Amino acid sequence: MPIDADGNLIPDFGDARTTTLAVDGRPASSAAAGPRKMVFICSKGNLDMAYPALIMGNAALGEGIEVEYFFTFWGLDIVDLRTMDSLKFSFGGNTAMHMPQLERLKGGLGAVSIPQGLAALPGVTTASTAMMKKMMAGMDIPSVPEMIDHVVAMGAKLWACQLSVDMMQLKKANLHPGVLAVISAADFIEKSEGAQIVFI
Repeated sequence: MPIDADGNLIPDFGDARTTTLAVDGRPASSAAAGPRKMVFICSKGNLDMAYPALIMGNAALGEGIEVEYFFTFWGLDIVDLRTMDSLKFSFGGNTAMHMPQLERLKGGLGAVSIPQGLAALPGVTTASTAMMKKMMAGMDIPSVPEMIDHVVAMGAKLWACQLSVDMMQLKKANLHPGVLAVISAADFIEKSEGAQIVFI
């Protein structure tokens, strides 16, 4: 990879529509060429962890970028037919969690962090999941299964992690039909060569 005047690596994004410029304003050269490719590693099965990868992948596909997903550990819930439509949202562990809707009650209240202890109360995860799904439906954002169907139809390649599948005692039949294969980490590294990798 080329290095700029400050010693920073200039990533090679293939034949992207934009050109990386060197410090002096000239196009930076790169030895590698080819179509741009993005790979999303999905390692968490929460509702708010599924959507970023699916939305970014959808946007990339719309720009003609090759997209692949690698589902590992709890990220397998996103493509597990038994769980993909019932992913949960919890603000436990997210100290920055706040509710912008509270701004209507009092100015500034929408930016106040929600106390972490509330996440442990019975029914809070169910209520926060329902609230998030309602907000997303109001914005015409498809459900996770619909998003998976959509990105697969647009040409995304889906892979499941062999180690995680074995640990979770899953079968290929448990997974969304768009999952092409269950592959090892070594296989994934080979398939993702030259791609931008986004770990979620």
